[in-house]
Amino acid sequence: MPQISRYSAEQVEQLLAELLNVLEKHKAPTDLSLMVLGNMVTNLINTSIAPAQRQAIANSFARA
Repeated sequence: MPQISRYSAEQVEQLLAELLNVLEKHKAPTDLSLMVLGNMVTNLINTSIAPAQRQAIANSFARA
């Protein structure tokens, strides 16, 4: 069952386009891009999610 987002498709697409522009600007190969994005996810979880909920959020993200 698809999840309903509180964010519009336009918001998501705009942010995605900006992130892709940064990766392209730096001519980041796929493996580096994935490493950086993975590190970004880890950083967001560790700095924005309560410690008690981090594992559940990480598991949910990994399944998505």
